[in-house]
Amino acid sequence: MASAGAGHGEGIDERPRPGDDVTGPAAGPGSQARPGRVLTVCTGNICRSPLLERVLQRHLDESWGPGAYVVASAGTHGLVGHPMDERSAQVLRSFGGSPDGFVARRLTPGLVAEADLVLTATADHRSLVLRQYPRALRHTFTFREFAVLADVVAQDPLVARDLPPRERLQALAATLIGRRGPGVVVEPDIVDPFRRDDAVYREMQEQIEQALPSVLRTLG
Repeated sequence: MASAGAGHGEGIDERPRPGDDVTGPAAGPGSQARPGRVLTVCTGNICRSPLLERVLQRHLDESWGPGAYVVASAGTHGLVGHPMDERSAQVLRSFGGSPDGFVARRLTPGLVAEADLVLTATADHRSLVLRQYPRALRHTFTFREFAVLADVVAQDPLVARDLPPRERLQALAATLIGRRGPGVVVEPDIVDPFRRDDAVYREMQEQIEQALPSVLRTLG
């Protein structure tokens, strides 16, 4: 995954994953019962975004109970059908997660449309997400950007915990988007380790470790 624009794989895997709402976003009566949906995005969907997916899902399940929030991932040029990269899987295990059953897929406008919060590995990925679905502008951040903005508002009340999951994510995004500005986020990207030295995987791990506490605190 040398860059966000490097093409890998052919075809689009649009098969639903466990927990997916195959009917699309809920609307009308009963919509509050819909889980909050988080989408993580990188290039090939085998290194950074599945790592973030599994770490966030584990935390949200522990904090809110299984089913309240659904975390998924995809790649802008996803290596469709591939398992998680083994060295990224090792990093995931160090966070207490498991790569078992993971299958990479390619980003589609439909996946973005279903998400209440999109967290990307880099600013380039964020741009590619918005190119596919411009309406996601106000709830799409890089992972490290989300952490920095969360720290900016750390002393302010964020969002009530008693909001339904979907509305809570939307309110969090609306709060943080208002803190964007020149110079607020200096280093928004997570380094791409794919087919690179072990030192780059350690750098990726350190970048995620630094941002993760702020992201988890904000998500609850």
